[in-house]
Amino acid sequence: MAFTYKRIISYFLRGLLFLTPLSVTVYIIYQTILFLDNLIPVPIPGIGILMVLGLITFVGYLASLFFAKPVFDWFERGVFKIPLVNLIYTSIKDLMGAFVGDKKKFSLPVIVQISDTLSRLGFITQDDMNVIGEPDLVAVYFPHSYNVSGNVFLVPRDKVKPLTGVKSSDVMKFMVSGGVSPLTEH
Repeated sequence: MAFTYKRIISYFLRGLLFLTPLSVTVYIIYQTILFLDNLIPVPIPGIGILMVLGLITFVGYLASLFFAKPVFDWFERGVFKIPLVNLIYTSIKDLMGAFVGDKKKFSLPVIVQISDTLSRLGFITQDDMNVIGEPDLVAVYFPHSYNVSGNVFLVPRDKVKPLTGVKSSDVMKFMVSGGVSPLTEH
């Protein structure tokens, strides 16, 4: 009799392990699509998200045109002059630029020796710290597990070793998952 209960609990936990990440992923994607679709209230479902995607693409196209670039630069200079808005805008822009665009920041995974017996995985985000008078330091970002935040440390260059043979995205998944997601060779 106890064997049957253990088996049922085992099946339940396996089902939970499969369905929870799947349902949370579907829910987040659904809510994101719903949010984007409702940004422009149109009575036909799906048209709002297409309009938002079209608008984003059109603004990206305009920003890449030679004659429109001065307008975008003028707008940014104006934003930079507003104290609190400047902080929020530049932080978000830098964070977005770290993931997309020409200057991706999380492309160089490293292992940092913290002590004789302790090392951490991270990403070099700034290779040159001369701006603060520290040419022998690099900025290394350490994401937190199960969180979107992280820490940046200035680390002696000789304590940082680039990781080879693994993809940056796999290292990020490994760290954000708390070391549960496997690292795979490429």
